[in-house]
Amino acid sequence: MDGYYADAAITVPVQPVSPERLSLARCAQLALRKATASATAGCPMNVIGRSVQSEVERKGFSVIRALGGHGVGRTIHEEPSVHNYYASWDNEPLVEGLVRAIEPVISAGSGRSRDADDGWTVLTADGADSAHFEHTVVITRGHPLVLTA
Repeated sequence: MDGYYADAAITVPVQPVSPERLSLARCAQLALRKATASATAGCPMNVIGRSVQSEVERKGFSVIRALGGHGVGRTIHEEPSVHNYYASWDNEPLVEGLVRAIEPVISAGSGRSRDADDGWTVLTADGADSAHFEHTVVITRGHPLVLTA
């Protein structure tokens, strides 16, 4: 819109779906909700990753560490990276007005990934199921503004 990008994704379980696959998708969605709620002005950036990792591991799943969120603006993928795990060094404070894509990408397996031969697709290294939810949000002093809801 007006030269700016937004980014969003959902995982849609297609019936019939096993209870584990449904749980995986719900976990990714809940991790996104919790991470988004934690991303307020003044908090360190790593609060987002801590929120995602905490929820994902609590449910017995794994974060795919090679994938994560990002800045969004005049291009679709901008710096900085938004980690889905707690990175102690990633403690730059979130500032009101920043736009970030928060996107938990999780796995029912190890969390390791590999690139497919097509140059675009990313697969879990162990063939485990994965799930991904994403919204573009504006950081505020209160609850972040979700642009892609």
